[in-house]
Amino acid sequence: MSSPAANIATAISTPTLDSESPALLQSITSHGGYAFTRMATLAAAGDQRAAEAACEMAWEQLHSGPWHSVLPVWRDAYSMACLHVAKFHFSNGEFRDALRSLDMGIIMGGPLLRKDLDSAIEVVLAAKSRHYHNGVADDDKEGHGEAGSRLLVSPQEFDKSEVLQILPIRSLSSKIVGKRSALSLEAFLCEYFLSGSPVIITDCMAHWPARTRWNDMDYLRRIAGDRTVPVEVGKNYLCSEWKQELVTFSEFLERVQSTGCSSKAPTYLAQHQLFDQINDLRKDISIPDYCCAGGGELRSLNAWFGPAGTVTPLHHDPHHNILAQVVGKKYVRLYSATYSEELYPYSETMLYNSSQVDLDNIDEVEFPKLRDLEFIDCILEEGEMLYIPPKWWHYVRSLTTSFSVSYWWSTDSGSSMVS
Repeated sequence: MSSPAANIATAISTPTLDSESPALLQSITSHGGYAFTRMATLAAAGDQRAAEAACEMAWEQLHSGPWHSVLPVWRDAYSMACLHVAKFHFSNGEFRDALRSLDMGIIMGGPLLRKDLDSAIEVVLAAKSRHYHNGVADDDKEGHGEAGSRLLVSPQEFDKSEVLQILPIRSLSSKIVGKRSALSLEAFLCEYFLSGSPVIITDCMAHWPARTRWNDMDYLRRIAGDRTVPVEVGKNYLCSEWKQELVTFSEFLERVQSTGCSSKAPTYLAQHQLFDQINDLRKDISIPDYCCAGGGELRSLNAWFGPAGTVTPLHHDPHHNILAQVVGKKYVRLYSATYSEELYPYSETMLYNSSQVDLDNIDEVEFPKLRDLEFIDCILEEGEMLYIPPKWWHYVRSLTTSFSVSYWWSTDSGSSMVS
């Protein structure tokens, strides 16, 4: 029987790393990374401690200043180190540790070695599945799980009067976003896209496996439980106590289950490219045809997953947006793009698309223009999609545990269609 070290070269194939390593190490050295280059070279030769040291060195560089100031070469260096570390864990049969290293390489690393990271994850998942075959049931073939599976969101009566007590003032008292059933692409283009008007589209997600699978806690844990994901902790990104953490998906699910509406620090998986990271979840959804409107090109596919009470403050985005509500319910308030001045955007460059107004606690003395400003709103139900035109201001609050997907796309004319 061969030793673990003897299997390192064949355990995980890294063709891009093998071909790009000399040039990458030379570039790292030219930016002062002599110690990293030495450790990475030793790691490639079979030294696990050197691999871990290289990973720590690159991690320090990633946190040496603001993220935008980090040299791209250090992100690729981090991916390289994560691949080396993962190889050792995998050869030792430490599948969860290998997955964590590879996920960290995806989340924090650069694009150069992404194919190697993705293919390595497939290898580790396949080996893990074989190793724990007796614990992996076939009950997810239809996406419904077993009769005793735990639901993420249980069917329940929805008391509108109770909901109004936690929503911003004047909620659901003005214009409600219109709904269209099985809206054709042509009708969407002519009636909403070209005019820049929001609309809720119903009856177009029933065929998605996600509609049943993502409400099954056991399915989510089985598919993604050992994967590492970035989460936000705190009321929202504008609050001083807000922070980011890296946790396993299983740990995140436990937090979602244990967080009540009154929690001051809910954990939210927000605006993360989860489906680019975890392919099995990507297979559960489809890209709506509406994202082709205007000769569109998909820019971003993001997950929004968290407990009741999570809030995305009032802001606007530069792209066309389809918000697909897969599990749970959300309240959404929208203000026209023409009201930007009245919504008091921040002057800071990083927050120019966010409003200073806290809709949950409006200071009408400081922000008097908002008092009688017209808006439209809605409760977005499971299985519904909301079209949000570019630069329309929107505030979103989860009314239950919620799992949503946002599709951003742009057209050749950019977002200038709606000023």
